[in-house]
Amino acid sequence: MDGPSLRPVPSHARPPHRPIDPMTGETAAAVERRPPTVDSIAETRIQQGTPAFRRTALALFLAGFSTFGLLYTVQPLLPEFSRHFGVSAAGSAMSLSLTTGTLAVAMLLAGLLSDAVGRRPMMIAALLASATLSLCTALVDDWTTLLVLRTLLGLALSGVPAVAMTYLVEEMDSRALGLAMGLYIGGNAIGGMSGRLLAGIIADHWGWRWGIGVVSIIAIASTVLLWLQLPPSRHFHARRGGLRQLPSRWRTLFADPGLPWLFATSFVLMGVFVTLYNYLGYHLLAPPYHLSQTVVGLIFSVYLVGTFSSAWMGQQATRYGRGRILSISFALIGAGIVLLAMPWLSAMALGIALVTFGFFGGHSVASSWVGSRAGAMRAEASALYLFAYYLGSSVLGGVGGLAYAAWDWLGVCLFAAVLTLIGGGIVWALQQRAPQPVTA
Repeated sequence: MDGPSLRPVPSHARPPHRPIDPMTGETAAAVERRPPTVDSIAETRIQQGTPAFRRTALALFLAGFSTFGLLYTVQPLLPEFSRHFGVSAAGSAMSLSLTTGTLAVAMLLAGLLSDAVGRRPMMIAALLASATLSLCTALVDDWTTLLVLRTLLGLALSGVPAVAMTYLVEEMDSRALGLAMGLYIGGNAIGGMSGRLLAGIIADHWGWRWGIGVVSIIAIASTVLLWLQLPPSRHFHARRGGLRQLPSRWRTLFADPGLPWLFATSFVLMGVFVTLYNYLGYHLLAPPYHLSQTVVGLIFSVYLVGTFSSAWMGQQATRYGRGRILSISFALIGAGIVLLAMPWLSAMALGIALVTFGFFGGHSVASSWVGSRAGAMRAEASALYLFAYYLGSSVLGGVGGLAYAAWDWLGVCLFAAVLTLIGGGIVWALQQRAPQPVTA
């Protein structure tokens, strides 16, 4: 019979079955031969060890350095302001309190503005405006004008810390994020120390105007480097309408049994710290110590203790629980205040070191605890935490000036001690009312 045979072909003679992907039309063999694909998003993120990483890390380190240098450059100069402008200690402290108060409020909205205009343009414009405003404060000879400029400075400064961390999270590879964030935060701490230190030393030799001016010029140079070195955003997507959602998201955060107590912790911690540093200079420049402005400025080098304690206390919190370590932080601050109330310089030096160690450790633990409790609303929770943080600096730092006017340095120590006791009570309430485990 002509035609093809209908007998079955032996299985060993048949070609193997090649299943076809119904979506692509490719056989399994073709898929196997295809080169492996790479997550395009992950591939475009900044990798550790690359030139882009080094540029980004340097640019944001300098941005953080300049931001906090500009913010705190007036702190060692408060006695100079009192002498030059004829204002009280509390009045002089307004040059810092108004800046931090405005910064606290503006930070709640700066992140939303960057959602619309972009991270990189926001940071460059904010740092340039901040440096320019700070430079102007070195040129004025009217106290009211200086306070207005410092208030505007707080508004401008908000555009860097509120946006820099978001930029890093968006643009950095996950394996590079930890180091990049650490370098940025390190820039914040070193900037806060260096701004105080440089201003104090320079003011002692050439006057307070040069103290502010030099820090401002460094910030202008940092702005140029930020513009030249920071890579453009590749993962930023403009968003609008976030302002309408904020009230409902804040209500959700305040419904948490632990977060409001953590915000209160932030308020008190910063209030104690700034109050002591604001008026310690007045105490040491006066009889019987008669220390120079340079020596008072050098006091701020104790910040280096804080850069160690923030990391070390964070590790201890993982081991022993955040609540316990936060309690120890307040205990260290309390012990430091007792030493600061004593008349001997050696005791006071140890006291300010203990206060600084406890403050940075407590701040590290509390801020990480906020992040873990807030979950998907971490950005909003962090903004509220920083709002309380800088509000504590503004409000309690100002009230501390009234204590200094009424009862001198011992009044400041008493006021700080009361705040520390309140802080200890807040931590106790936090541990009692927050169901989340302290190590979560």
